[in-house]
Amino acid sequence: RKHRKMSINGLPVVISVLTDSYKAGHVDQYPDANKMVAYGEFRQSFDKFDDDRFVFWGSRYFVEQYLSHQWTQEDLDCAEKFYASHSPNPEHSFPWPKDLFTKMVKENNGYFPVKLQCLPEGTCANIHVPVYIITAEGEWSRLVTFLETLLTHIWYPCTVATLSRFARDVIEDAFEKSVAEEDKWKADSRLHDFGFRGCTCVEQSLIGGTAHLLNFVGSDTMSAAYYAQFHLNNGKAVASSIPATEHSVMTAWPTEADAIRHMINKYGGDGGVFGTVMDSYDYTYALDKIVPAMMKQKEAKGKSLWVLRPDSGDPTDAIIQALEAADKAAGHTVKEVNGVPFKVLNGINALQGDGIGLSEMKKISAAVIAHGYSACNVAYGMGSGLLQKVNRDTMSFATKLCYIEYADGTKRNVMKKPKTASGKSSLPGCLKVSRVNGVPTVFPLKEGDEDPDGMMQTVWNNGPVDVKWEDFDSLRARVKREWAALPKKNDPVSAELKEVIVQWIKEFDEGYQEKLAL
Repeated sequence: RKHRKMSINGLPVVISVLTDSYKAGHVDQYPDANKMVAYGEFRQSFDKFDDDRFVFWGSRYFVEQYLSHQWTQEDLDCAEKFYASHSPNPEHSFPWPKDLFTKMVKENNGYFPVKLQCLPEGTCANIHVPVYIITAEGEWSRLVTFLETLLTHIWYPCTVATLSRFARDVIEDAFEKSVAEEDKWKADSRLHDFGFRGCTCVEQSLIGGTAHLLNFVGSDTMSAAYYAQFHLNNGKAVASSIPATEHSVMTAWPTEADAIRHMINKYGGDGGVFGTVMDSYDYTYALDKIVPAMMKQKEAKGKSLWVLRPDSGDPTDAIIQALEAADKAAGHTVKEVNGVPFKVLNGINALQGDGIGLSEMKKISAAVIAHGYSACNVAYGMGSGLLQKVNRDTMSFATKLCYIEYADGTKRNVMKKPKTASGKSSLPGCLKVSRVNGVPTVFPLKEGDEDPDGMMQTVWNNGPVDVKWEDFDSLRARVKREWAALPKKNDPVSAELKEVIVQWIKEFDEGYQEKLAL
């Protein structure tokens, strides 16, 4: 029979193969059990910073786009053909849980039979706080980690949201030092997402781009802006951008001056904002000669903001050069901050979007302030640095089994504790996350607990549940509030859980030789 074309979310694959190959065989490798529990956590601070906070984001997308997909017999038929040819030995099919999946389709309406609990979207916590907990029971127990591959993808939106938040800290620190109160609102737009074109696919731009929008309103990644506005925020706008040239536009005109005149004519006046890239030929000449030559036309059009964008050279030097040229051409207004005067340019700003990361932002901010300019004169664009230059190891994300109840009723806390990598140790037992003085903290879950869920939100329970997803504006407010209140360094493992860990290690060490016996 001809293999029929199947897809999941437009991808030319079936849902039953969206995992690592070895995951398909783990169902047969686990011992028989009545219940198994696993959890996911970040084990390392962002880029090993001396600040181990993170922003949780991305569970809704996973639930709605993947977990909510109902498996069908046709999915399994396609999968069977694939697994039959996936083994290096053509005489043997690659192991996969065909019987369990068939039962799931027939008896569970095609829904994956696990319970998934996650931190509420937008929660800020310290590393080692579980971000999700997976529980599988009865005959489904051994499927507990089949979804790990897809679930682990949550490292990406969380890491981008965390990076973007650290960028917000850099900007707010510079604003606190040099920006007058009436201009503080500009911080919302000081980091612009330029990352769409550098993404590997549209889905990445959407997931990473919305993570950034938890912290800022500036974005050229319209896939994310549209998704956040119409799917996550009830149609209320979440992001904005401005008309701006690229080098192809500038060089299409006979001269850069012609291109800029056109921009002023199109977008100048009426409080308009527009940007022009300034280094197509000679950056210094463009700043020293062309910018002042445009001022009469710009002023004649009325009030507007012209954003000068360098795209080459040393990022810090290029920005200072732009500010000084703009100051000479348009002048400035002096505003005092903590008794110190700072210059706010009249109708011109600068934006640095070339080679920007957190370290470059810090360096530029310091130089701007040292030269007597307010930080509100400068915005940043981050492309690959925001959406591409992160990976799972940036914050060392992992999912680990933590509890098992064997088929005979024996209950056991499970822990990974490699001697050669202490940083990869996991937490044992059924876990609960609760706030202690407002700070997310991990506890052992005790039988009979009156509040077994704690902070965790059940987003799936052997099928869809009625999740009260909050709108995007509410999530932004949560991130802002919780990030500021959270300690930069904190051990979230409670004393009670540490006792469980100590007892587990003691019992394991005492029976170590026995456990190794053949």
